[in-house]
Amino acid sequence: MAADLIFPPTCILCGAPGDDGHDLCAGCAAELPVLGRACVRCALPLPVVAGHGDAHAHDDDGPLCGDCRRKPPAFTRAHAAFRYEPPLPTLVAGFKFNGRLNTLRLMGELLATSLHDAAVTRPACIIPVPLHMQRLRERGYDQALELARVVGRALDLPVVAACERTRATPPQTALERQARQHNLLGAFRAAADLTGAHVAVLDDVITTASTVGEVARTLRRAGARRVDIWCLARTP
Repeated sequence: MAADLIFPPTCILCGAPGDDGHDLCAGCAAELPVLGRACVRCALPLPVVAGHGDAHAHDDDGPLCGDCRRKPPAFTRAHAAFRYEPPLPTLVAGFKFNGRLNTLRLMGELLATSLHDAAVTRPACIIPVPLHMQRLRERGYDQALELARVVGRALDLPVVAACERTRATPPQTALERQARQHNLLGAFRAAADLTGAHVAVLDDVITTASTVGEVARTLRRAGARRVDIWCLARTP
């Protein structure tokens, strides 16, 4: 492309020439913390106990963490491209708080590639986790929506704003696990009839899965038959 000749891809991590049209070189791409073995339900990274093989319970598609075995979430499957380990925190902060939309575009492309390579079951549409209008005005854009648009273009899936945030809640990162769950009760509402639909909810990072879990419950109440979760990174 002509734009690549004028503005050649440059690695956002080390400044070397980008690889395959991305703002990421092959060396830095190889060092990104790919998720690896994880709970098929919530994408929580799972260790393998040395000498004991896989010590976790399974369903038909793979291992389950203890929480999902004891109390399955409202969503069916979760897919994360990476573990939330360096350099992911720096990359996410760059597009989430510092307006680095070239980083956001790159991360969306990498998530789309990860979803394609994993041959995930295709939903009817992608629904981004919404920002409250107050935070949207402060930030100027909704990072989950912008990520969803990149992924949607790459996978030829529509992006539908079928969920709204009804109240501004304190940032989840500032709260303990139990407080996170109560913080989000009633914070979302469905903005469309989803009867019988299979949808994918997209967010940037999943920590305790409280946010995506509440969104999934909201969409299930609106009639969604199946809700999957797609995210860029999952915390260990």
